Amino acid sequence: MFAGLGEKLQAALKLLRGKGKLTEKDISLALREVRMALLAADVNLQVVRDFISAVKERAVGGEVLESLTPGQQIVKIVHEELVKLLGGTTNRLNMASKPPTVLLLVGLQGAGKTTQAGKLAQLLRKQGKFPLLVACDVYRPAAILQLETLGKKLDIPVFSLPGEMNVAEIARQGKESAMRQGRDLVIIDTAGRLHIDELLMQELKDVQRAVLPHEVLLVVDGMTGQDAVQVANSFNSALGIDGIIMTKLDGDTRGGAALSVKAVTGKPIKFIGVGEKLDALEVFHPDRMASRILGMGDVLSLIEKAEQAFDQKKADEMERKMRTQSFNLEDYLDQMQQVKKMGSLEQLMGMIPGFSAAKQVKDIELGEKKLKSIEAIICSMTIKERRKPELLDGSRRRRIAKGSGTSVQEVNRMLKEFEHAKKLVKSLTDKGRHGGKMKFPLM
Repeated sequence: MFAGLGEKLQAALKLLRGKGKLTEKDISLALREVRMALLAADVNLQVVRDFISAVKERAVGGEVLESLTPGQQIVKIVHEELVKLLGGTTNRLNMASKPPTVLLLVGLQGAGKTTQAGKLAQLLRKQGKFPLLVACDVYRPAAILQLETLGKKLDIPVFSLPGEMNVAEIARQGKESAMRQGRDLVIIDTAGRLHIDELLMQELKDVQRAVLPHEVLLVVDGMTGQDAVQVANSFNSALGIDGIIMTKLDGDTRGGAALSVKAVTGKPIKFIGVGEKLDALEVFHPDRMASRILGMGDVLSLIEKAEQAFDQKKADEMERKMRTQSFNLEDYLDQMQQVKKMGSLEQLMGMIPGFSAAKQVKDIELGEKKLKSIEAIICSMTIKERRKPELLDGSRRRRIAKGSGTSVQEVNRMLKEFEHAKKLVKSLTDKGRHGGKMKFPLM
């Protein structure tokens, strides 16, 4: 996410960090590199001009030149201006004072509205809501079936009216159904078009009048760059949107759409899609994203991911096992699987301050490969062997290596690393460095 842009911006600002004193020429040269990085990231030209102008005005106006640490000060200014560009503050959903809250999802065909409807329902249910999904895409083949399949997978009810083509009527009855069921959240999935047209907009306006949504959320593909910004502008002009769900940001190394859309449309990004899994939708935090772009990390998001992935009871039980030396390979496998719930190693490493995921792709790939290898080795063991690693003699190790598609040497190495890690964590736990609580996994 933003890997290419982040690397270039960090390189441009690195030139200033070590200098004890900066001249206006130094700042201009660095900002020229910043400008080129933003344009290469497909950021809107006018947005780039305004951004550079704002940074330069602050930088040469005494805020930097008179500072004792001018390099750090200019990084601070760039960070603050990036936060403004990305939306300033975290924009929450407007929830109804009298339920149900109605969210209307709109967008072009192929943007992923149906999938995002399911992801959004899942995310808000974790926050204590009781959602109902309403299937209003009556044109795309199997669209209703897709939403119903998602609903079953997530155990969230889906309202549909087979054979009914009036989407405003479906939406209206869906809202009434939610009220009867005591559901406090309605998420309406609408049909998209290959391009913006009057028919599409009129249909969406009819739905708006029928259900009076509290939020109209536009779903756009972040990887389409300035096309996504233009789509947002068009929908906002014709319909009036309240916020944006930007998808596929995990695969976008440039980030031009995310950096341009708020400045161009005036509407904030509220959620971002960061993967294909149904829990890969996150609330968008401009300050955290700006920090990640500049290599400052995103520790708060990392902690939140850990808290969501790890059960406190399990953490307490793991600590007890560490203290009593009863931690086994079955527990080790469970820890690995919980780490995987947090996301890919690349995503996690990108949240660590000072770590450049873009520069260490090979190391990350090797780490991912090693985790898969360890998982395969442990899964090739019997339950008894996992619980009592001391049973693993030569013949058992050969069988495990064959079953996991690895070598005996790899099995031996994994067991040696497991024993070393177990001793190390027990030592740290005994010294109380974790405050008596193991918040993070043994990985």
